[in-house]
Amino acid sequence: MKGLFRNKEVMRSFIIFTAASLVFITAALVWDVRFGLFTAVVCLALGGISLFTVYRRYRNIAELSGRIDRILHGEDYLSLEKNTEGELAILESEIHKMVVRLREQQNRLRDEKMYLADSLADISHQIRTPLTSINIIVSMLSEEGISGDKKRELLLKLKKLLSRIDWLITALLKMSKLDAGTIKFQSETMPMKDFINKACMPLFVPIELHGQELTVRAEGEFSGDIRWSGEAVANILKNCMEHTPEGGRINICAEENAIFTEIVISDSGSGIAEEDLPHIFERFYKGASDEDKGGFGIGLALARMIVREQNGTLKAENCENGGARFIMRFYKSTV
Repeated sequence: MKGLFRNKEVMRSFIIFTAASLVFITAALVWDVRFGLFTAVVCLALGGISLFTVYRRYRNIAELSGRIDRILHGEDYLSLEKNTEGELAILESEIHKMVVRLREQQNRLRDEKMYLADSLADISHQIRTPLTSINIIVSMLSEEGISGDKKRELLLKLKKLLSRIDWLITALLKMSKLDAGTIKFQSETMPMKDFINKACMPLFVPIELHGQELTVRAEGEFSGDIRWSGEAVANILKNCMEHTPEGGRINICAEENAIFTEIVISDSGSGIAEEDLPHIFERFYKGASDEDKGGFGIGLALARMIVREQNGTLKAENCENGGARFIMRFYKSTV
């Protein structure tokens, strides 16, 4: 009985009820003895019902506390079947929402931790490979009696390896900014043909050196961040150039409609292996045909991130007559 009155509000209510009952019983006894006895029975019954209700509420609270304690110790399930209505049901529902939110945050933090660990491992592997080659070249350059031609050849290889590491670090910094959401994309408008030419300009000479033919058909206007979107187009074009044989063709078709701006880049290479298609935009993923290209497997991943951040989509597929096709769409916010 003492446990029922550990709550001060319950104790205060019981005292008030007892005092009122005594007043009513006394008044009823003065009026009529039988009516007084009846009033006493009614007051006792009401008091018992009230105490039983308080006991049930304490028991429900204790059960809820026990379930919360089990959740804190790892139990994944919080039943909502005990209290179907009332304040306790509302409280349990809110606690359930809180538990679900905390579990989601916990899972997200665990996934981010695993993603960070995998990313660090991939970055370490990607940097270690060229660094190993650099160490070998430096050792060869330190040898006595090395010829001038051999030294120039090694220095050229060393320069290329350092350029690759510099490009990798720059790309990773860009991707980290995109992941953190610190990039503020600008909205600019320029003729589509001018945008495509500006994006492809750094690759005009390499494409010519590869003996490849680049054709561009562009109509309408492009609206978006010119610099970042141009980098996405350049990364895709570079991928097509690396997988197109000498004398092959690369086509760019860009157009605008009322819903989206579409840029399609296709090549006459060997296409994308079926097992590589689901993973081609994954960070650091390199298919079997990429092992000899010397890339890092982040150019396409960076391109997709840039496009997605501008309310766009980027997908890859194989052409009917061979080769790969990349379809980039920037959807307009207003139609």
